[in-house]
Amino acid sequence: MVTVTIRAIEVNDWEGLAALQQFPKVRRGTLQMPYQSPAVIRRRLENQPENIYQLAAIEPESEQLVGTISLHQQTRGRQHVGCIGMAVRDDFHGQGIGSELLKEVVEIADGWLNLKRLELTVYVDNAPAIHLYQKFGFLIEGTLKKYAFREGRFVDAFTMARII
Repeated sequence: MVTVTIRAIEVNDWEGLAALQQFPKVRRGTLQMPYQSPAVIRRRLENQPENIYQLAAIEPESEQLVGTISLHQQTRGRQHVGCIGMAVRDDFHGQGIGSELLKEVVEIADGWLNLKRLELTVYVDNAPAIHLYQKFGFLIEGTLKKYAFREGRFVDAFTMARII
């Protein structure tokens, strides 16, 4: 287990976020395109909507960003719903960082936003992530066939939700 500091992501985290997205397992497990321009990532952080809460996991010794999670509160008739996306640097997998990030975002959803449904999409071949989400009460609701085109082929994904 690695101790990390969890805090709100800041605009000046753009370089760490750009570096995070270049790790092979991060690219493979998310829908982020490889080799995104760091300038695009910076602009995204500079123009973050108010209904998106994004946290960073910072390794204190190196002060490097090693993981991130976002909670996007929906609008209109879905204000009670939050959508989650997360990533942890390849060399920090299996060290409890995903659990720490997910714990904090669930606390925001439950204790501050009163969200009743948290949802996410995860590739069916990402067993560690599926296990983590199930540990936090997420259930598989369905399979999305040919959900995304990744590494030259179509892949399926599960839609998962935690309802309280």
